[in-house]
Amino acid sequence: MNNQEAMTSSKKQDWETPQDFFNKVNKEFNFTLDVCAVPETAKCKRYFTPEIDGLKQDWSKDICWMNPPYGREQIKWIKKAYQESLKGATVVCLIPARPDTIVWHEYIFPNAEVRFIKGRLKFVGAETGALFPSALVIFGEKAETGTIKTMLR
Repeated sequence: MNNQEAMTSSKKQDWETPQDFFNKVNKEFNFTLDVCAVPETAKCKRYFTPEIDGLKQDWSKDICWMNPPYGREQIKWIKKAYQESLKGATVVCLIPARPDTIVWHEYIFPNAEVRFIKGRLKFVGAETGALFPSALVIFGEKAETGTIKTMLR
């Protein structure tokens, strides 16, 4: 499977966030925890691996970075991000921009700030930019809930 095929399927789940993009967002939020990572892709000193299973952990005292597995599993991560924000966490999610889906209408639009990213991100290891648009979804007290913005990569 080549990178293009992998990015349009849910077979590859661990596309690493481009470091320069993360640095720009981290400058604003000062993340304390990467909630779903592997050691090679972790963006924070503290991170949860698949073995630790971030979905079962408490994020409530953290400012969290989340580049979740893409595909069907992503819905669980978005719901968890919202739930943890109700307990005090700020969670910044890098996800495909699919505003026509139920999760966007039930969890994201009413409860989060959305920043659509201009252009296509090129994830680490990919030959080309993503074949889908991306967005930052921000849950928690640092979010301007209900606002929609665009941002440069």
